[in-house]
Amino acid sequence: MDDSLRTGITFGLTSAVITTLGLMVGLHSGTHSRVVVLGGILTIAVADAFSDALGIHVSEEAENVHTVRQVWAATIATFLAKFLFALTFAVPVLLLPLSSAIWVSLVWGMLILAILSYLMARSQGEAPWKTVGEHVLIAIVVIGITHWVGDLVSRLGG
Repeated sequence: MDDSLRTGITFGLTSAVITTLGLMVGLHSGTHSRVVVLGGILTIAVADAFSDALGIHVSEEAENVHTVRQVWAATIATFLAKFLFALTFAVPVLLLPLSSAIWVSLVWGMLILAILSYLMARSQGEAPWKTVGEHVLIAIVVIGITHWVGDLVSRLGG
């Protein structure tokens, strides 16, 4: 796979999982509202996908080693990966009770992150357990913090 596509896809998938799950868990713990959680997912899918794509675009340009085609390949791959995978988290929210949807989304997100990390580690000749563990641990920390922030906002808001 072309390096630019790999950059965009891996960044987009990782960002989709961590950002979307963090937002979902924080909004759920703060509001317990299906509409608010769904609105957050859709906002991430659109606004954050564009933001991440522009971030990759500028970063790739700043390296001053990529062709215009490579920069745009990374940009588009980032947007599509982030947009499409963030949207997958809306499915359980639409189909299941909200608390169940959060748990299903957590399992789905950790699975995506673990598979991506495993494949990346294998392609680089590294120990997969170490890479998977590191990435999943970071995601769990982010999710834990956003849950705590959601609880705090809920208490502050009455």
